[in-house]
Amino acid sequence: MSSEAGMKDAELGLKEVELNEVDQEKVPMTAGLPGDTNGALKGEKGEVSGGSGLRVGPGSPSVFTGLSKEELLAVASSPAWVRSRWLLLALFWLAWLAMLAGAVLIIVRAPRCRPLPAARWWHRGGLYRIHSPAFQDSDGDGEGDLAGVSQRMEEIAALKVKGIIIGPIHQNVADMVNETRLNKIDSTFGSLEQMQNLLEVAKRKGLKVILDLTPNYKGKQKWFGINFNRTDGGQDLLREEEAFQFWLKMGVDGLSVSGIEEVLTSAPHRVAEWQNLTKNFSGDDDPRIFITGTAVAEPEEILQLINQSDADLFFSYYLRKTLLALSPPTARSVQQRVEEYIEKCGKSWPSWAISGYEVGHIASSVQQHLHGLVHMMLFTLPGTPFIYYGDEIGLKDSQGKTPWMLWNASANGGFTSRQSLRETPLLNQTVQGQKSPSSPLSLFKKLSLLKIKERSLQFGEFQSIYSEGNVYGYSRVWDQSDRFLVLLNIDTQSAVVSLAGNSLPARATIELSSKADRSEGEVSLTDLHLAGGEGLLLKFAYVA
Repeated sequence: MSSEAGMKDAELGLKEVELNEVDQEKVPMTAGLPGDTNGALKGEKGEVSGGSGLRVGPGSPSVFTGLSKEELLAVASSPAWVRSRWLLLALFWLAWLAMLAGAVLIIVRAPRCRPLPAARWWHRGGLYRIHSPAFQDSDGDGEGDLAGVSQRMEEIAALKVKGIIIGPIHQNVADMVNETRLNKIDSTFGSLEQMQNLLEVAKRKGLKVILDLTPNYKGKQKWFGINFNRTDGGQDLLREEEAFQFWLKMGVDGLSVSGIEEVLTSAPHRVAEWQNLTKNFSGDDDPRIFITGTAVAEPEEILQLINQSDADLFFSYYLRKTLLALSPPTARSVQQRVEEYIEKCGKSWPSWAISGYEVGHIASSVQQHLHGLVHMMLFTLPGTPFIYYGDEIGLKDSQGKTPWMLWNASANGGFTSRQSLRETPLLNQTVQGQKSPSSPLSLFKKLSLLKIKERSLQFGEFQSIYSEGNVYGYSRVWDQSDRFLVLLNIDTQSAVVSLAGNSLPARATIELSSKADRSEGEVSLTDLHLAGGEGLLLKFAYVA
């Protein structure tokens, strides 16, 4: 009996513990308050009050059973709670409206971005002129050809130019119009199939291809002295419009002709007709370009031809004579030439060139200390730079010979596998040997990349800001983009420049220098030291 009684006492004890450990969440918020009728507290004698159905012993804690649905609804409907909810809702919407008004105010008061001008692909980077006979020989006959250009498309793409100009490659016997066929490729350079392959390879590399169709490129008069106003059919021998259509249908991205002064003399309307013909093959997503050019040397004559050319781009050697002076040109003479040209262009897009197959390479024409500076000018002046093959590595002209492109330090510079008497180049004279950040090739690539990615260098306003002694400086500014300052020390001697009072910041960041030993970082614009022949590109941020 004693054991059974003990077991019953244990069970009762466990039940009492369970009741005492009821979840405290069951305790009503109104427990212990007067008028509480739900989940009521037990009395001293252990009776159950309210509707909890729980019986607890004397001295146990209050049991919380929560409010009923009816009680919650009653509290929620009370005037105090209703007013509180409406107040909180009103505060929420007021806060939301305040944030919206603040955002609108920020947008309205923020400086507006200037819309970009309508730009074609040739407005966004440089054009690389390839003299086909000397670029790359693919078959070992000692002559450069179209297949060779295709083989080197990877190296061309690495230059970050927008397109290449190849040719002339058509059949031409010097000064004989009857033996000239603008729509036939000279077999020395390859075939139509190789030309088609070249177009496909270039497209895969993101490069545009422009074909030079200057008719009499082997002779003296580029257009054979044809009078396009004659009615006896003399001009029909060339059939240039038929040839233009042929190549545009094949897929070239543009056409270029030089010696345009010969055409303008007799029939200026012909140029407009050729321009319109090219436009007829253009689309919004595939604009074609028509380029006219001249090898005239005198700057004054070139200025007269600019607005008569009526083409997408006008090519000339306008700055060449100024920069070829035996003694360094003064800053004011360079400033005058640059500003005259830009002003004369008006709404036409400018272009700049120093070298070409008509006149030779930069390294054989311009003083050595100015080689890097000239490239900086070409890529930072407003407009499109024209680059002649090999200028990026400092290729020099050979006496009486067209210089082969120097790819490496093997025999013939990697141009041809044919045995030759030409000397093997030094490694640092070749593409392969100029991988160093301090090489001319590296400088060229950096400038070319800046041209295609910086809006200020593409579309920015141009302003001369300094012209003292032999140092010329100008700025390129576009809206809220980074701004650039270009300083060119044309002299062989160093110079100190102060740009105070030109609405410029006190300091600017060095973006690039034509001198490899220039340290990076910021420089003061009031005490700026330039090495002899240094071209310096500085950058500073837009400040509202």
